[in-house]
Amino acid sequence: MSNVLNTFVDDNLQQLRDQGLYNEIDPVEGPNGSVIQVRGKNLVNLSSNNYLGLATNDKLKKIAQEAIEKYGVGAGAVRTINGTLDLHVKLEEKLAEFKGTEAAISYQSGFNCNMAAISAVMDKNDAILSDQLNHASIIDGCRLSKAKIIAFNHSDMDDLRAKAKAATESGLYNKVMVITDGVFSMDGDIAKLPEIVEIAKEFDLITYVDDAHGSGVTGKGKGTVKHFGLEKEIDFQIGTLSKAIGVVGGYVAGKKNLIDWLKVRSRPFLFSTALPPGDVAAITAAVQMLIDSTELCDKLWENGDYLKAGLKKLGFNIGASETPITPCIIGDEKLTQAFSARLFEEGVYAKSIVFPTVPKGTGRVRNMPTAAHTKEMLDEALATYEKVGKELGVIF
Repeated sequence: MSNVLNTFVDDNLQQLRDQGLYNEIDPVEGPNGSVIQVRGKNLVNLSSNNYLGLATNDKLKKIAQEAIEKYGVGAGAVRTINGTLDLHVKLEEKLAEFKGTEAAISYQSGFNCNMAAISAVMDKNDAILSDQLNHASIIDGCRLSKAKIIAFNHSDMDDLRAKAKAATESGLYNKVMVITDGVFSMDGDIAKLPEIVEIAKEFDLITYVDDAHGSGVTGKGKGTVKHFGLEKEIDFQIGTLSKAIGVVGGYVAGKKNLIDWLKVRSRPFLFSTALPPGDVAAITAAVQMLIDSTELCDKLWENGDYLKAGLKKLGFNIGASETPITPCIIGDEKLTQAFSARLFEEGVYAKSIVFPTVPKGTGRVRNMPTAAHTKEMLDEALATYEKVGKELGVIF
């Protein structure tokens, strides 16, 4: 390693450690379920995005194994050469049915979706109105497009309207897009999609919703757009296949002509090998499960409400979450890290989230209850939170 690089890395790593911002990665020794093993210790798991418990579902494991036996472990090529298997076609038809759109396209990750879809439509002659708290993948996708990025205050519809008016009436841009998360992953609040659609109609804005934390969770599992009945009003519906769906990948759902355009112009689709067949088969089956029943989604919300009520009763600041995502906002970064570490020692895995993932001074331990948790697990977690909270002076 060059001396200048070595100095840069060492100095900056030490600075992160000193500020309580260095993130330790904990390998999970086994399946990522409601209880996990880390460093040989069994822990109630409150940090997984496996909302519905499907990542460890026995039926889906069997379906994936059968697909591997038939198709192999990889797709073998990019989608536009001969990497499109009949499995991919079936998956995308199922995703379109699930999201209530004409068509859908799958990608290797949810992050890839935002890198692909935004830059395939927006360019340096356009502008993007982006919620201030949008996910990092949206921010990077906007940057890649080279469009003018105009941030609006988080869920502030007056600010959005004013900036939409200024952008569209300036004459500087060919197209203007408004882009938002459906569910904001750090606070658990839901985007004001009806108001956003109203503003979009007024100023002819392209509408783009990244529903990574909404698909499988809100709208009885169909997502935040479905929650508000706006399937016909949103141009881009983005979703992940690695959270509630439990596998890996992402997708864009919308009009057929839009999806056709993404197939010929979105670079991650054109230059990355297709999703593996075992994953594709498991994803398709998981989506069908959500179409057929709301049982897992209902259980998720029941557990989320139970944990949220318990933490609030204990005196924790859980913000204004409207979904099962339940942050315990501590504030100070070092205290947040210490709080998470003590939870670990007492048998609960709830990861600390600090800057740059959230603004400085708003460190939190984010809890992600799932459909797979039992009430006994949640009660154990609540008892641990009470003990550690009082010990560290977070609650009294």
